[in-house]
Amino acid sequence: MSFPVTTVTARESLWLEAENREVRPGRSVLDAVFDVAVLGGGIAGITTALLARRDGARVVVVEAGRVAGGVSGANTAKVTALQSTVLSAIRARHGDEATGVYAQASLAAVEQVAALAGEEGIDCDLARRPAFTYAAEESELPAVSAEHAAARAAGLPTVLTEDVDLPYPVAGAVRLDDQLEFHPVRYVRGLAGAVDGDGSVVAEGIRALAVENGSPCRVRTTGGTISARQVVVATHYPLLDRGLFFARLEPERSYAIAARVRGALPQGLSISAGSTTRSLRSYGDLLIVGGEGHQTGAREATAERFARLETFARRHWDVEAITHRWSAQDPASYDQLPVVGPYVPRSSRVFVASGFMKWGLTGGTMAAMILRDLLGGRGHPWASTFSPNRLSLRSAPKLARMNAQVGADFVGDRLRPPDTADVSSVPAGEARVVGDGRGKKGVFRDEEGTVHAVSLRCTHMGCLLRFNAAERSWDCPCHGSRFDVDGAVLEGPAVKPLERR
Repeated sequence: MSFPVTTVTARESLWLEAENREVRPGRSVLDAVFDVAVLGGGIAGITTALLARRDGARVVVVEAGRVAGGVSGANTAKVTALQSTVLSAIRARHGDEATGVYAQASLAAVEQVAALAGEEGIDCDLARRPAFTYAAEESELPAVSAEHAAARAAGLPTVLTEDVDLPYPVAGAVRLDDQLEFHPVRYVRGLAGAVDGDGSVVAEGIRALAVENGSPCRVRTTGGTISARQVVVATHYPLLDRGLFFARLEPERSYAIAARVRGALPQGLSISAGSTTRSLRSYGDLLIVGGEGHQTGAREATAERFARLETFARRHWDVEAITHRWSAQDPASYDQLPVVGPYVPRSSRVFVASGFMKWGLTGGTMAAMILRDLLGGRGHPWASTFSPNRLSLRSAPKLARMNAQVGADFVGDRLRPPDTADVSSVPAGEARVVGDGRGKKGVFRDEEGTVHAVSLRCTHMGCLLRFNAAERSWDCPCHGSRFDVDGAVLEGPAVKPLERR
C-alpha cells in the first residue's frame, strides 16, 4: 500500500520552533578572569557550567548562537539509560566493568536531570516514562535479548516483555521503567538562567576560535579574548585539533519528523533494535518519529530521508499532518564510549566532553557530573572509563578503518570531475559542483534564481564538501563540519566560514 508523501527540505525542530530565537546580547566578558570558561551552550556545557558554579566557580559560557540552539534542541528528547543496543555493544567490546560504569552513569544522569529541573523550578514538561528497545521482527530478538542481558549485568532493572504501546506487533522488547521525556530547549535554557548572574555570564552570539593554554588560559573568540583558569570544550565536536579528536570521532546525521495523528499515541519511549532505526515518542498531540541515520557528507543525504519517516508514520498511524521536520548530528567515538576528561594527557586546565552516540541528553549530563569533580581537583569513579586519552588495542582496527575512509574521501573527491563548468546550468532549488580556473566550487541556485557559490574546501582540514539536499548545506565527509549555502559555519569542528566564490 502506498501513501502520499510530502517531500520538503529540513525545517526547525519541534523544540526550537516555538521558542525565542533571538540571541541575547551578552554582557562584556573581556575584562575579567573567570575560574571556568565553558565553550558550547548545549546540555553538556550548560549543565557543566551550573554544577561548576554551584561548586563555587565563577563561570562564563561562550555560545556561537543561541543556548540549546544546536543538537540539544534537535533530538527526540529522551533521557534514558536504555539506549537502543548501546549496552550490549559496549559489553562486547569492553566487558562488564565498563558496561556497568556506563549504565550506572546514565541512570545517575537521568536522576540528575530530574533533580535539576525540580531544584531550579524549570517548566519543561518533564515526565517519567518507560523506555523500550523492541524487535520489529523475529530476526531482531537476539539483539533485544543481548541488550537485556547486558543491562541486567550492569545493574539495571530491565524486564523482557511483548507488551509495547505501539499500533503494530513487535516480536519482543526490553523495558526500563522511570526514564524521562521533556522539552529539551526549555530545560537547557532554564539551566542557563540559573548560571547567569552574580559574576557568572552566559554569552550568546560569540564563537570560540582557539584556546591558548596558560595561567590563565586565553580563549580567542569573535568578540575578543576571554581569560579563564580552566576551559571546558563542550562544542559537541571538539574544535581544537591538539587532541586529534577528528581522527577518533565519526559524525553521523539522523532525521526526525513530528506528525499530528488521529487516535491513540504511544506513551513509552521506544526505539527499534534493527539496522533500520525507528525512534518513537509522543509530545502532546504529536507523534515523533526519528531514524534514517547516515555518515555526515554521505551522497545519500537527500529529502527522501524525511519521506521514509513520513511513510512509516502513515503506515501505522492515521496522520492528519506532518508538522515538523528536522535533523541533528552526533559524533560517535571509535570504541563506543564517550570522551570526557582532560583534552590532552595530564592536563588540569583544558577539558573536553563529546562522543555521546546520539544519546547526548543523557551523556551530556553524565559528562557534566564528571567534569564538576575534575574541575574542582577531585577524582571521579567514572573518569577513567571515559578518559579521552584511553588506549585500546581491540579498537585499533576500527580506528584504522575510520581514517582510511577519511583518506579515501579526501583523495577521491579531488579526482572526481565536476558536475559542470557552466553555472547557468544549475537548476533552481539544486546544487552542483562547478569547475572553474581555481578548481571546484559549490553552486546552489535558490527558487528565486539567486546563485550562491562557495569554495568546496573545508576550512577545518581541507576535505572537499558534498551537498546535503535534505538540509541545503555543504557537509564535510571527513570530520563532519557543515556550512550553509553562503559559507557560514553550521557545525564544527570548523570555525571559519567558506570563501565566497
